[in-house]
Amino acid sequence: MNGLKVAVVQMTAGPEIGPNLDAAAALVRDGAAKGAKFVLTPENTSIIEPKRELAVAKALPEEAHPGVPCFTALAKELGIWLLVGSMPIRVEDGRLANRSFLIDEQGRIVARYDKIHLFDVDLANGERYRESATIRPGGGAVVAPTPWGPLGMTVCYDLRFPHLYRDLAQAGATMLSIPAAFTVPTGEAHWHVLLRARAIENGAFVLAPAQCGTHAGGRKTYGHSLIVAPWGEILAEGDGGTPGTILAEIDFAKVAAARDAVPSLRHDRDYAKPAREESATAGLRAAGG
Repeated sequence: MNGLKVAVVQMTAGPEIGPNLDAAAALVRDGAAKGAKFVLTPENTSIIEPKRELAVAKALPEEAHPGVPCFTALAKELGIWLLVGSMPIRVEDGRLANRSFLIDEQGRIVARYDKIHLFDVDLANGERYRESATIRPGGGAVVAPTPWGPLGMTVCYDLRFPHLYRDLAQAGATMLSIPAAFTVPTGEAHWHVLLRARAIENGAFVLAPAQCGTHAGGRKTYGHSLIVAPWGEILAEGDGGTPGTILAEIDFAKVAAARDAVPSLRHDRDYAKPAREESATAGLRAAGG
């Protein structure tokens, strides 16, 4: 299949699971009603709880999480493929996995991906994030099958690690999912250029549903959900603060065209890496990378 109508969902998640599931389901239905056969929701679709202790207390294991039956039933009812950008899932050691779910049109979970890279940073505006305090990092990259071609699954801060996307593309991914909850300062500076770069570098479609607006505790997320083509052009974009669905038709012939025009995925060469100096890496850590 060369053509696909895709929808990325933009929403403003709150601190309680039930209302977020209702809001996300309504937006998924909207995307399906407009003809999308593949719909994607943002990172932390089920909850954004600003207080760390409450975030841990409200998290549930996968087998008890209401989002799992909600979204599997919804995908089956609508006859669509659905990527739930992520939900916090309690895992064995008491920490949480920031887990993305890919669900097929029969309501079956085709693939799971746990976010690998964790956002620990002190921003210039005073905001402080320590995902590693509550989140267990994932240990493996995931390329999942879909009727339209392989999907490379990632989440938010993964965006800043280009080698992950190269590995996904070289493993066959023609689409890259990047559900996110980007902060406003980093979003304004880097969101568009990094998403376009990941599309260009890998000759792949980038599908980036995002959280937007003001959340509990005053946290603000950037929005601007994007669908980006393999040559880097933006096919569709949300605004900075309005929940909704953003749709585009994507043509997979553009993947082959981009990769033939710039065949860099086939041109890797082994090389000796420079030694890492401890003073330099310590400075990067202090600056948040």
